[in-house]
Amino acid sequence: MEQEFRILIANQSYQDFAQIICDEMESSAKARGTGIAKRSPEYVKEKMREGKAVIAFTTEGIWAGFCYIETWSHGEYVANSGLIVAPPFRKGGLARQIKRKIFELSRSLYPDSKIFGLTTGLAVMKINSELGYEPVTYSELTQDEAFWAGCKSCVNYDILMAKERKNCMCTAMLYDPKDHFEPEETARDFRQHSKLYERFMKIKQWKLLKPFMKKEKDTHGAARPKSLLHYFFSL
Repeated sequence: MEQEFRILIANQSYQDFAQIICDEMESSAKARGTGIAKRSPEYVKEKMREGKAVIAFTTEGIWAGFCYIETWSHGEYVANSGLIVAPPFRKGGLARQIKRKIFELSRSLYPDSKIFGLTTGLAVMKINSELGYEPVTYSELTQDEAFWAGCKSCVNYDILMAKERKNCMCTAMLYDPKDHFEPEETARDFRQHSKLYERFMKIKQWKLLKPFMKKEKDTHGAARPKSLLHYFFSL
């Protein structure tokens, strides 16, 4: 039988889960070999108090997932950040349910804002496409310095800065309420071209890595396989 969940708009009554959520975010990022914009339990609590987060539980009351809203460029842009699913409940469709709930909340609170995200994962791209997001260039995202400062904790930050914030390992996706295709269209396009998207992402990421591998080889006399594998398997 498929696991059922309750996905709720978070409020101050859920603040005791903030430390658990932050710990799981950090643990998940380390396991994937990627970085995240680190947030403190106090920050997560603030999002809950503001009603700018969703939290998921099993029907038995076990915490299962979380996501929150951030605004940039004076509210022109919105990001659905910090998506996390507890390990026992992954690969069961919960991430999709949370993404849809936080997307709906974002549209309700900020109906005129552009909603964007950065991801290295094809699965997240698929979920985003089902909501009406489209792949875009980095120039179409917020240029708010505070947002990009959050990338400093990512292992790929040097690549981002070397490309003058115009490209990186992540794929940018955007939902523009004033100019967008219907979710059925973006989802269909993703299904039809998913193999091409996957190939494009791998080629792009490999090309971005090459200068850093060459630099490492020139410095140490040979490219270190451990470093290469660390990057490759985090794509």
